[in-house]
Amino acid sequence: MYSILTGNCPRCQEESMYEKSNPYALSKIFSMNERCSHCGLKYKIEPSFFYGAMYVSYAVGIAFAVAAFVISFLFLGTSLPTTFIAIVGTLVVFMPVIIRLSRNIWINFFVKYDPTSVQKHEAVKG
Repeated sequence: MYSILTGNCPRCQEESMYEKSNPYALSKIFSMNERCSHCGLKYKIEPSFFYGAMYVSYAVGIAFAVAAFVISFLFLGTSLPTTFIAIVGTLVVFMPVIIRLSRNIWINFFVKYDPTSVQKHEAVKG
């Protein structure tokens, strides 16, 4: 969960996978480091690896939309047109976060946390 929420390396959780950790730096939203400098994990495991994150993005977007609906319609009691605008606004405002979160979830499906990975990487390098 830690690496999903922070965008850190899923194997060692020591450094950010992204060149800029702020998802709202829109020109660098997709810019990732090539490898983790601590454990050596290659983030782009294969060409087009993160295309699968689109499926995760759909589910995460639905979760954000449902949350916006519940807050707007059920808690605040707004009309349906206003609720629709709230949902669209929420998805637009949080799109950079949804993109990064989806990539983090996707890579964590395939790479598991290994606290000994830094020692293994240092042994191979040294």
